[in-house]
Amino acid sequence: MSLLTPDFGLLFWMTLSFGFVFGLLAKFGFPVITRMVDERKEYIRRSLDAADEANRRLEDIRQQSEAILLEAQDRQSEILKKATDDGNRIVNIAREQAAAEMKKQLSEAASRIEAEKQKALVDIRRQAALLSVDIAEKILRRELERNESQQALVERLLEEMESETAKN
Repeated sequence: MSLLTPDFGLLFWMTLSFGFVFGLLAKFGFPVITRMVDERKEYIRRSLDAADEANRRLEDIRQQSEAILLEAQDRQSEILKKATDDGNRIVNIAREQAAAEMKKQLSEAASRIEAEKQKALVDIRRQAALLSVDIAEKILRRELERNESQQALVERLLEEMESETAKN
């Protein structure tokens, strides 16, 4: 029965050891963890700001492309007044250039937005994984705080050790 119930000396040294390890974690571990979480938050904030900036640029590009298209339409009407044949040719060239430039700028903006989005998602997934590990650790600690859970764990480990020694 003495294997299952710890005496006062063991409890004292276990408490002292736990206090020492907790003190080390509080002094060196927790500040690093909180700093990393703060850095992640800042990185995600910067990524979201960059995505917002890219959206603003995309809107500016869209407005510019609309302005270019309006300008091309104005040119078209002037050229049609002067010469129908030359006007049609110049309008087609202007439209193609505007469309190509618009496609190019939209493509670049969309790829930048997608890259920033992917970076933000990766960071969020990493943080979720870290939080999951922390939650699991806390649940295990809480589960092992009950005396019955500790005894069941000790009994199971002893049975496993006995079965392993019996195999050898």
